[in-house]
Parts: sequence; structure tokens; C-alpha cells
Amino acid sequence: MALLTAAISPAIAIMTFIYLSKRIELEPLPLIIRMFIIGIIMVFPLMFIQYAFETEGVFQTPLLRSFFLAGLMEEFFKWFFLLFVAYRHSDFDHHYDGIIYGVAISLGFATIENIIYIFSNGIEIALLRAVFPVSSHALFGILMGFYMGKAKFASKNQNLCLSLALLIPVGFHTLYDYIITVLNQTWLYWITPFMIVLWVIGFRKIRLANEHHEDLQKT
Repeated sequence: MALLTAAISPAIAIMTFIYLSKRIELEPLPLIIRMFIIGIIMVFPLMFIQYAFETEGVFQTPLLRSFFLAGLMEEFFKWFFLLFVAYRHSDFDHHYDGIIYGVAISLGFATIENIIYIFSNGIEIALLRAVFPVSSHALFGILMGFYMGKAKFASKNQNLCLSLALLIPVGFHTLYDYIITVLNQTWLYWITPFMIVLWVIGFRKIRLANEHHEDLQKT
């Protein structure tokens, strides 16, 4: 029970923070829960595909593995379901909602990954995983959701925003995975400033999305 609590609690804490950071009416829970569950379900086919590529020796250099098997594959499927499930839903009615749904699907994915890793390696790694892998997925979700929300409510350049909603998380996820994979003993010295920068960017996107609501209320 302690292992399960340690694995789940970071996602609950981050999701609660993102949910309560919306400055106007809070989002109804059913679609948030649906996106979280989709993120959970995604893990298993993606793990199978990644295992198949590993078995066949495809995309196994550090850069290709970080880009194709981590960054592109994981973020594409999050983006795909965010676009075709949440983006078209009537509950997606403010810019900030993209952040909420993007984080929900990302944390669903991160939670199952976290459960698997902690049950395999012990509770000793729980704090490290909360600070880095779980929060990084949430931050990728913030960036994806920000640009998805911007696409929905922008008067022009919707396709550019939808493209950025995929490409920016893919780029950051690739860099994150590459640092973890390649730098071995020194990865912590590189990933810490990377995560600080990512959090700063994430908080800025939260503020900008909230300001979009306030601008609408003034008009």
C-alpha cells in the first residue's frame, strides 16, 4: 500500500495544483477523468511497441531512441487523443482547459509508469521519480495543452498552434530522455537546471492561459 501511495500521490498533487490554478469556473471532472484514463491505457501498447523495437534493434542509438521511442511516440499519442477527444468536446471552452486536459492525459501515462518503476525498484526511488519523470510529463502536458488551447481560440494560425502543441513537447521530451540516457553519472547535474527552466516556462504558460480568460471577461 505504501508503494502504491508513493507512486500515485505525485500525480494527484500536480493534477490538483493545475486544476485549482484556473482562475475562473473550475472544469467539470468527467472529461478530466476520461483523459487521465486514456493516458493510463496508452502505456501498455506503447510499452509493447517500444519493446518490439528494442528486440529488433531498431532506433537503439541514444539519439534515435530518445527521439522516436520516447519523445515522438509518447507525445504523438497524447497529442492525438487530446485533439480528437478533448479538443472537440463542449467542455473545452477556455484556453486554460487545454492545459488541464493535457496534464490529465500526461499524468495518467506517468502514473502507470511510476507504479511499474516503483514496484520494480522499491520506494527508495519514489522522490526522485516524483521530481523528475512525473513532473516532466506534467510539464510536457502543460506545453501541449497551452498550444492546443491557443489553437482552439485563436482567430488565425490554428494549424501552426496545433503543430507546436506536438513539436514543442516532442523536443523537450527528446532532450530530457537524451540527458537521462547518455550522461550516466552526471545526468543529475544537467537535468536539474533543465527541469527548472521547464517549470519556469510551464508557470508562464499557466499565467498566459489565465490572462486569456481575463481578457475575454473584459470584452
